[in-house]
Amino acid sequence: MLRALALLPLLLPLAATAGSPFLPSRAQFDALFPERIAFYTYEGFVEAVRQTPGFADADSDTERRQEMAAFLGQIAHESDQLRAQREYRRENWGNYCRDDARLSCAPGQQYYGRGPIQLSWNYQYKAAGDFLGIDLWADPDRVARDSTVAWRTALWYWMTQPGESRAPAHAALRGGQGFAATTRAINGPLECDKPGDAEALRKNKRRIDFYKHASQMFGVPLLHPLGC
Repeated sequence: MLRALALLPLLLPLAATAGSPFLPSRAQFDALFPERIAFYTYEGFVEAVRQTPGFADADSDTERRQEMAAFLGQIAHESDQLRAQREYRRENWGNYCRDDARLSCAPGQQYYGRGPIQLSWNYQYKAAGDFLGIDLWADPDRVARDSTVAWRTALWYWMTQPGESRAPAHAALRGGQGFAATTRAINGPLECDKPGDAEALRKNKRRIDFYKHASQMFGVPLLHPLGC
């Protein structure tokens, strides 16, 4: 009986009503990311979700949970289980400036991966900042200093950016294209449609494993296809 009671917090997400987002409980969040660094606060995550209309707020409670599971599964891979505040490979930090007639790079700034989804490139920082109403082009490191901003950039990408796919991850899920379509929107050219590429297959499996774990915790069925 005591053992069952000890597990109870994992089964109690924050209450959601129709039209409001599903939010995992703090205990669930901690269980999904047991080694996360202090920067990725639960409070920052919750605030960012509440500032993102449309995310994980479908009419069906199951669909709300499924989108949250897919998002957190992808985030777990992208951020090394919320342990990567900034891109690990410092040798690549200066490689993300597309300086052309449309957009330059701010003096002294670098646009390497930061945050839960590892936001990269000057044009992505500019677009995310414009959407959020803050200047991330001039101050890209704010994504690695402000937890809520970091989470909001990840949700901005999830909701609005198709990458090399036909639709952003959010729209692809709502359109019934499965978890595979979210991977395609995030990193399609490097990981999808490569059956003979061992590294691409490894990364795809890692995303799927994280997604399965979150889906099991939230008590919802998987959205197939899983692999892209």
